[in-house]
Amino acid sequence: MGKHWLQEHNSDTYVKQSRLDGYRSRAVYKLAQIDAQDHLFTSNMTIVDLGAAPGGWSQWVVQNKQLKVFALDILPMEPLINVTFVQGDFRKDEILNKLLKLLNGKKVDLVMSDMAPNISGVKDVDQARSMLLAELARDFAYEVLSLNGHFITKVFQGEGFDFYIKDLRQQFKKVVTRKPEASRARSAEVYLVGKNFLDKM
Repeated sequence: MGKHWLQEHNSDTYVKQSRLDGYRSRAVYKLAQIDAQDHLFTSNMTIVDLGAAPGGWSQWVVQNKQLKVFALDILPMEPLINVTFVQGDFRKDEILNKLLKLLNGKKVDLVMSDMAPNISGVKDVDQARSMLLAELARDFAYEVLSLNGHFITKVFQGEGFDFYIKDLRQQFKKVVTRKPEASRARSAEVYLVGKNFLDKM
């Protein structure tokens, strides 16, 4: 991380706010702002958080919505009450199967993914990697979501984006694109929200 990045990060309004509020990352405000628009959380939901570390989204859900979360990431994550964490690579069958075993056949009401690849700086390479993660999250959601379940995923606009959103629109009653205020303006990231899964698979 360069000096300029650290200076910008430490002066960021949401970074400062997350420290004051005791959250693990500024990303919590992205989820909070999306939920303020889309009202995704209801009582007794089963939720899966993909790419969870350091745990900001899971932390926000269990603290603000009092729900149970199953979280997964390739990186370690400090424990959270009401969060069951699996560490491992989501692309590997044994890790995915471990998560499915924890779910014990139970359908999921919301799959949320803030996964992003390690950035190489080569735009086409980074775009391809980010779309692969988004596709994996989508395919997992299609497998585990209950009828009328919801899906949130981070996607970078570029090659493959239009096809991806078209596919989601065939599987959910409503699909919207969100660019929360907490998302840095220069970032190509947006969040796609699929509401009310049709369960046509």
